[in-house]
Amino acid sequence: MKKKLGIYVSSDQHLEKLINLCRAAKKKHVEVNIFFTHLGVKLTNHPQFGELEGLAKMSLCNMAFEAHKLKKPVPGISDKDFATQERHCQLIEACDRYLAF
Repeated sequence: MKKKLGIYVSSDQHLEKLINLCRAAKKKHVEVNIFFTHLGVKLTNHPQFGELEGLAKMSLCNMAFEAHKLKKPVPGISDKDFATQERHCQLIEACDRYLAF
């Protein structure tokens, strides 16, 4: 059974660390799921954000995204992945390990 890592991102900092962590997890065949919320949704505007595409399954809090007046499209995040905090709860239940930024 494949290991699963859940990552909760509520900070608009540490994107480079997040990218490196996802790359390391991929090398170890660990599935990564990331949920962005609060200030973390601002990372979607960072030029390096697209580097996460293909490294992790990503979703975000649509309410936070709209509250910060951010615009679609977002690399690696489809319309169905603009979600509620329930998605965050599902991530917690589905993962073996959980980190928060």
